[in-house]
Formats: sequence, C-alpha cells, structure tokens
Amino acid sequence: MPELRQDPATKQWVIIARERAKRPHDFIKLAGTPPLPEYKEDCPFCPGNESRTPPETLAYRKGGPPNGPGWWVRVVDNKFSALVPEGSISRREEDGLFRKMDGVGRHEVIIESPKHNQCIALMDTRQVEEILLAYRERYLALREDPRFKLIIIFKNHGRGAGTSLEHPHSQLVATPIVPLTIRHRFEKAASHFDDNGTCVYCDIIQEGLRVPTRLVQETDRFVTFHPFASRAPFETWILPKVHQSSFGWISMADAKEFAWVLQTTLLKLHKALNNPDFNYIIHTAPTKDEHEEYFHWHLQILPRLVTPAGFELGTGIFINTALPEETAAFMRNLPA
Repeated sequence: MPELRQDPATKQWVIIARERAKRPHDFIKLAGTPPLPEYKEDCPFCPGNESRTPPETLAYRKGGPPNGPGWWVRVVDNKFSALVPEGSISRREEDGLFRKMDGVGRHEVIIESPKHNQCIALMDTRQVEEILLAYRERYLALREDPRFKLIIIFKNHGRGAGTSLEHPHSQLVATPIVPLTIRHRFEKAASHFDDNGTCVYCDIIQEGLRVPTRLVQETDRFVTFHPFASRAPFETWILPKVHQSSFGWISMADAKEFAWVLQTTLLKLHKALNNPDFNYIIHTAPTKDEHEEYFHWHLQILPRLVTPAGFELGTGIFINTALPEETAAFMRNLPA
C-alpha cells in the first residue's frame, strides 16, 4: 500500500509509492555521459580564457596576475546575472495591486577547477576543501551588505539539472528578499522550537542515529542520510552535528571534514548511478536570523532521476518511487 509521509521540518507531505517502487539499482542511468576533455578551447571557464568572464572577485592561485591563468578556484560575477548590484531596494506599487522593485543582488559563479572534466565526485578532497572555503569566504563578504537578506549557494550538475556549461562550477545568489519557500521553512522550524524547545533538525539527527535505517554515513562532525519523507529517489541530506543556523559559521576544521563527506557522497552517487544529473543546495538561515536557535544549516542533494509532473506541480506533493530505507542501505553498503 502507498504511504503518505510528512517531513517534520517543513510539514510538507510526500507519497511513497510502494506499489510503483523500484529497486535502487533500477535508477542507474542507462546512457553514459560522453567523456569530456581536460581543456576546451571555447569554454569561458578554462584557463587562458579569463577575459571571456567578468573580472574575478576571488581566486586561489599558484601565481600569475589577477584575471589570468594560474588559479585553482576562481569566483566571478555571472555574465548573465539574474540580479545586479546596482539599483534601489525600495518597493513600488503599480496600479494599486502589483508590487515591484529593482532586481538588486549578486549572482556569482564559483569555477571549481581549471580542468574542464573534473567534477567534484572525482576531485582530490583538498580541491573540494578549497571550493567550500571559497563558498565560505564569499558568503561572509556578501553578508556584510545590509541590502542582502538571503545568500543561497547551489550547484547544477548535468543538463537535466539545469546547467548550461559543462565546466565544473557552482553558483551563489544574494537576494534583497526572503522568498516565501524559505520563510515557510524557517517558520516551521520556529514553531517546532516553540512547541518543544528543541531544533527540529537536531531532533531529526538524533532520531536518525537512534534508528539508523536511513543513515548513509556518520563522521565526528557530520551525518548523511536519506530523509524519511524523501521527495525523490536518493535525496540526500548532510547536516553538521553541532547546531549552527548559518553556513557562514562553519570553521576551517569543519569545512575540511565537510569537504570529505560531500566528495564521498557524490562519488558514491557517481559510481552507483552512472554519473546522474543532480542539484545540491546549501540551506542556511536568512542573514538577519543567523543568531536564532531554531534553524540548522544543511546541504540537500536532489538527483534528477525522475521528472515532476502535473500532480506534483499542481499539489506540491511529490511522488517518490523509491523507499529511502532501501536507497540509504544501498548507498551505505557501497565502498567509499
């Protein structure tokens, strides 16, 4: 029989379609991705083509001048930014009902490697550490701008996940508003704290360790699991064990361990599912709420193994054709 499961963090419902359920190995992508070259002459993110991107805002480099070769991680403004730094954040009414404001914000690209074919799953862990430190450095810099209320860091891997450039990169967007979806997530966490005096994400961690059927990996500082109400097959969360509302508070030591956990998790997905398309998002508190006790930053990985259709779009209820207990066991038993 199918099950309706509720996410304790958001109160959203998910259908676990047991009668349609597939075994974990049924989600292996049948058509492999053609191998990419290490360098591509027409790629704007490859070394030597730095003039084809906006000037860098951050770079970790071995040598050479800014905006030239010699870097191993590089951050630039998105050439086709969704938001721009200039403008007013004043809200204006139009025709008494409709509201608008200038599209003020920052939209940056983190170029993760000089190698065109070097995805995070196959990188050296030290390189992943450098990527996460670049995330942290840019987050801390942008949170100082009082106009920005939310900073989101995300990665689209593969065309099915929305990427338009093959070269490994992730993105950061700072917005002058807190979107309704984020407000809802935060309000539900606050409501749980008011009712129970505890962080709902800390409670999820404790329950996940007590009954580890959905646990994928545990380290000294982090826990990885497939959520009870997973929205999609192989949905994966990585959370710090120590309560922190903001990703910006991650220490250097924690960032290094987080890099290993993230790289290991993506490597398992890469090998088990034949390099699936995926999105990952770092969920963190809005900047003005970073000191509140009831939120807990975490990274969510959503493999693009199925396509949401009319029911999901019409109701917001996702149908998952895989049992998270089975996919977690499958991942847990894979060699690191």
